[in-house]
Amino acid sequence: MSNIIGITMGDPCGVGPEISVRALADMSPAERQMTRIYGNLATLEAARAVLGIDLDLSPNVVDLPLEGAPLPWGQLSSVAGDASFRFIERAVRDAQASVIGCIVTAPINKEALNSAGHHYDGHTGMLRSLTGSKAAYMLLASERLKVIHVSTHVSLQEAIHRATTERVLATIRAGDAHLRRVGYASPRIAVAGINPHCGENGLFGTEDDDQIAPAVAAARAEGIDAYGPISADTVFHRAYSGAFDLVVAQYHDQGHIPIKLVAFDTAVNVSVGLPIDRTSVDHGTAFDIAGKGIANHGNMNSAIAYARKLVAGRPQQG
Repeated sequence: MSNIIGITMGDPCGVGPEISVRALADMSPAERQMTRIYGNLATLEAARAVLGIDLDLSPNVVDLPLEGAPLPWGQLSSVAGDASFRFIERAVRDAQASVIGCIVTAPINKEALNSAGHHYDGHTGMLRSLTGSKAAYMLLASERLKVIHVSTHVSLQEAIHRATTERVLATIRAGDAHLRRVGYASPRIAVAGINPHCGENGLFGTEDDDQIAPAVAAARAEGIDAYGPISADTVFHRAYSGAFDLVVAQYHDQGHIPIKLVAFDTAVNVSVGLPIDRTSVDHGTAFDIAGKGIANHGNMNSAIAYARKLVAGRPQQG
């Protein structure tokens, strides 16, 4: 397996090209040698010029065509949406062929992606489709708080329907396996309730008793150190204070809000359950500041660092 990190440039009109170039410039020569950017060289050169960085990008770029490149910064474009899909598609194929060991994704714009005919809810759904995976889970990782989600980009009403015993148990298993891989001997996993106060014995709904509690019991029967359901208004504070290594959140905002409160610039988005490894920045395309040379690349550096940890810790075959 390869230890090369493949960064996908993201939407060519957003901040992805800038943070990719900044991250590459920050690296040591040895790290740079183990890094590729999947994108468009003309766009990356335009970003380099905006940033005032003197660096030969060509040895590190898998250059893919983009009509009219460089496109205007900060504008929604179906051409850019299609390009962002093609960058990811090529990186996925190379990851499947072990040309690269982990994909690090810069932000894409979902509206641009869909206007180009690529109908996905985001990176995770796209990667699941491209790899033929049945399931993939979004894990947000920061130093003191880690959260994995039962569902993400669906309506709140749909999220409640998806919080089945089977899906919650599968999410617990996926989170446990991932944390073991990155060095936790016996991860302590807290499972958030879906209703206020976990339903208060049925006063505020029965989903916690009927769907979530059985999943926790099943996980414990398998030897997973799982607890819950625990009321969502306390579980994240307890995890942040060190009581748990991972929280299973039942839906998008339940997990994203606490992470973005405590680690807005450093949290890494990790896809769990795919046959390939992928980490990502946890922010959007920021069209309002694209092309101004002021985008913060700290989150990209965090995503790359997590990716290097994944490839270094991958079980060796043979």
